[in-house]
Amino acid sequence: MSDHTPDHAPHHPDETSHKLPTDTADGLLLIISGPSGVGKTTITRGVERSIAGSVFSVSATTRARTEADVEGVDYHFVADAEFDALVAQDELLEWANVFGKRYGTPRKWVEEQLRRGRLVILEIDVEGARQVKAKMPDAFAIFVLPPSEEVLFQRLRDRKREGEDAIHRRFAEARREIATARQGTIYDLFITNDDLKRAIAEAVTAVEARRQRPRVGR
Repeated sequence: MSDHTPDHAPHHPDETSHKLPTDTADGLLLIISGPSGVGKTTITRGVERSIAGSVFSVSATTRARTEADVEGVDYHFVADAEFDALVAQDELLEWANVFGKRYGTPRKWVEEQLRRGRLVILEIDVEGARQVKAKMPDAFAIFVLPPSEEVLFQRLRDRKREGEDAIHRRFAEARREIATARQGTIYDLFITNDDLKRAIAEAVTAVEARRQRPRVGR
């Protein structure tokens, strides 16, 4: 997605009035959430590869850009003042403060892609999903569950990324996130990732079915 200008750039009306050969009428905003270690990123990428016209939303962030980062591909890197302006102007569908750095989903680019008929994918947490659904209730939200808490805990250990204390903290947060997701009305579908290929196939089938449903005003 490096050919897109940053989402906080001025928006010109003729950017979306010109139809492209690939434009369709079945745009859909897809939210995929799940706790650390559940495999949601792999499932997200599986859906993106399986459905033509899918695009993965690139977040804006105030964190520093590293040598490995590519502007417009990994993130849109903005200064604190720019992020403040995006929040004040309601230009973000959702945003969060993570360890002192802010991350958010730019609204204009998402809306443009939806008008193009794309499947726009957001991989965000429960709070981000809540914010997006409040602004775009037609979004389709999937939450990925582990087969069991024991399996999730073992997956976190098997990643060998953190010490035991950090693993226990991450596991506790995962349990809270799952409980919050189950108690609310944010998510349209819960998928248990006990078999990765099956989980991806289930997500793809559900998304394709949702895109075929008529929506009000369309």
